[in-house]
Amino acid sequence: MGKLTDRAVLSAKATKTELLLNDGDGLYLRVYPSGKKIFIYRYKNRLGSTKKLVIGLYPQKSLKQARLEVAEYNAQRKEGNDPAALLAIEKAKKITQSDAIHARDNRITVTTLFDRWEKLVLCNHKDGGKAIRRMFEKDVLPTIGKIAVEDVTKAHVITVVDALLSRGVNRMAKMALALMRQMFRFAQDRDIIENDPTATIRKSKIGKPDTERDRWLTEEEIKELVKALPNAGLSKTTEAAIWIALATGCRIGELLKARWQEVNLEKGIWTITAENSKNGQPLTIYLSEFAIKQFKSVHSINHESEWCYPNRDGKTHVCDKTVTKQIGDRQLYGERKPMSKRSKHSEALKLSGGKWTPHDLRRTAGTLMTAWGVLPDIADRCLNHKEQNRIRRTYLRHSYEKEMRDAWKLLGNRLDVLTSNTDNVHIGRFGGGHGK
Repeated sequence: MGKLTDRAVLSAKATKTELLLNDGDGLYLRVYPSGKKIFIYRYKNRLGSTKKLVIGLYPQKSLKQARLEVAEYNAQRKEGNDPAALLAIEKAKKITQSDAIHARDNRITVTTLFDRWEKLVLCNHKDGGKAIRRMFEKDVLPTIGKIAVEDVTKAHVITVVDALLSRGVNRMAKMALALMRQMFRFAQDRDIIENDPTATIRKSKIGKPDTERDRWLTEEEIKELVKALPNAGLSKTTEAAIWIALATGCRIGELLKARWQEVNLEKGIWTITAENSKNGQPLTIYLSEFAIKQFKSVHSINHESEWCYPNRDGKTHVCDKTVTKQIGDRQLYGERKPMSKRSKHSEALKLSGGKWTPHDLRRTAGTLMTAWGVLPDIADRCLNHKEQNRIRRTYLRHSYEKEMRDAWKLLGNRLDVLTSNTDNVHIGRFGGGHGK
């Protein structure tokens, strides 16, 4: 039995210095002049060092409760354990558990990771990452967006990819995998995750192998196109876009984003800005008379706008997929019924060589140039292909302006002949086949 009583503890007072009252078995009551009272436990460890543990503040901790804790500490000592060491271990466990709970509650999800990736990486893309965000919001985040990043497994990624493959969008499935891989490696580089869940997924095993598209239009098909366009229900500006793309080899999106300030019809020059160019390289196109005629046709209709191809409210350009969709809607080949509010001319632009797209016109321009004697290097420059050889790109600085001007002129002259007399024009040495 201890020496202290509840009454003694209650009435204990210290004057100028603190008072230490012994209850026995190592339990003490420390009384401060301020009136504060604390129960402490004092003992010697195996090395003979005096150790002190604070049991609690009185009256929050009663004398009875303090004695029970001291009895437990003494029992631990009899078993050869150090009460202070055991308390330190218990405290460490609680901190670890608390940290684990905090980490669990604050783990970032795939959606949060994507937002961070977009802010730091995708923002540097020409469109600020908008196209990738659209893809993720439609095909990725609905499936794995709410999952914590470190919980994402290979199976989760495959689920996203398989959903795209089931829709028949093979190329998009491969693209989604590549983009998810970039995002998870971004997370890995920042120690958000230890392992990339896409690391063991081989792109080559996803869906069907990619096939390189090599469709181009022959001279015979260009003649067919001349006859088909008037019955296709397209606007004059869209018809002109087809011919401009064919006469310049531009990407259709580069044309649809063009402003009139970038087109000088008097000098016959169209400057594709780095902002509008797909590869970020500006290009000066020297327009042939054929191309100038098409631009003038567009200008006569859209001259009041700053854009060559304005959208309905005139505040910006039309969607760069507009012409592609219109051409695709006119080559359904009985695959499906025309969509509501889309063209009823579902087979108006069928050509003998099969389906074609605006990008095939670009391929056609380059192919026809080389067929008519233009050197492949010059044709590549006209198509604004980036030189892959770094040494040549760095040291060979000749502009090839004259050669490119001559190439566009040759292409325009030939198109002028093909489109003005489709019945009698002679098909040259490059007129056979369908270019498939």
